[in-house]
Parts: sequence; C-alpha cells; structure tokens
Amino acid sequence: MRPLIVTIDGPAGTGKSTVSRRVAQRLEMPHLDTGAFYRAAALVAIRAAVDLDDESAVAGAVATAFFDQIEGRMLVDGEDVSLDIRDPTIAAASSTVAAHPGVRAALVNHQRCWVELHGCSAVVEGRDIGSVVFPDAAVKIFLEADARVRAERRARETGQELDVVLGEQVQRDHQDSSRLDSPLIIPEGATIVDTSSLDIDQVVDRIVGLVEAASF
Repeated sequence: MRPLIVTIDGPAGTGKSTVSRRVAQRLEMPHLDTGAFYRAAALVAIRAAVDLDDESAVAGAVATAFFDQIEGRMLVDGEDVSLDIRDPTIAAASSTVAAHPGVRAALVNHQRCWVELHGCSAVVEGRDIGSVVFPDAAVKIFLEADARVRAERRARETGQELDVVLGEQVQRDHQDSSRLDSPLIIPEGATIVDTSSLDIDQVVDRIVGLVEAASF
C-alpha cells in the first residue's frame, strides 16, 4: 500500500478511539490519537500549576515538554502518562488547553512529525485532523452519533452518572465547535458515518472499505 493518511474526526462519544485503533490494526498501519496530546498538555499545565486560561503560561509549560506515542502509550518526557490523562479532570481541562492557538500549533507540529517518522502513513484521530492537520489526506471520515447515545457510551466508560456526562458533553461540544482556532467541523470531502445504531465492527468495515477503494 502506498503512503496513505486516514483521518477520523468527530466529537466525544462517537467511537473514534476504538474505531481508529481497529481500522489501523486491520490495515496494518500506525495509529495516532491526537486527543491524547491535548490531554497530556493539560496534565503538563496542571502539574506546572499554571492558570489554564493563561495561554502564554500554558504554552510555556507545554514548550518545555516532549510528547510522543509508542504502541498506543502516551509519553511526556519519556514518562508513560496513559492512565493519568484518562482522569475526568484532565479530560475536562484539555478543552480549555486546546483552545489556545499557541498550544495547538506546537502539538500539531508534533503530530505531523510523528506521522512523517512513520512513513507518512497512519490512521489519525482527533477533532481537526482532516480540516487542519492533514487537509490533503486521501481518506477523511467524520463520525457522529445521537447526543444521548454518545453520553451513554461515555458514562459506561467512566462510571459517571449519565446526567453529569450529558452536561459535560454539552460544554465540551460547545468549546470544541466555537473556538476560534481549528474548531470542530466536518472536513471538506469527508465521509460522514453516523455510529448511533452501528456496532464497532460495522463502522470499521465501512471505513476499511473506503480506504481500500482509495488505495487502488
């Protein structure tokens, strides 16, 4: 297969992480979770005790750290922080951190370099991958799902109350779609896949089919 970038974007709870990992496994391609970069950046800022609303302070803290992913593990300065960044507090803080243009610019550079180092072929998931990070990707997917279905999935994953998850989801969606820099949008040329009534295998099969069709 020639060098190929597959982007999978969408809001939280649409199944991006599970779907993108399985698509990458099926196609024997590297997988990059860019959302983990922003959660890791939030962790770095919180550990540095800086004001998350202070772009200069957050960008300064992030600039001193080195971010990488190896076999699905998120590393900061060589430390595996994969479990730390799954804390709901970190996940919530990541939207604030991700709204800062300086932080996004630094992490987008890390993400592009990562893909380049992996032969310019990867399945990359996030919220601005097909629109900003890799706008010329051969295959662009945008996952969506009913808001309540998304919240129920997240509640099962985290163990939180559904009402709490719904409230956080509304806030997160608003932050992601209304930020001035790289908002969550449907990328030009993307195929929309509604995962509300589909299981993981069905979604993966559809995306793999699109990739295989684009490869020939």
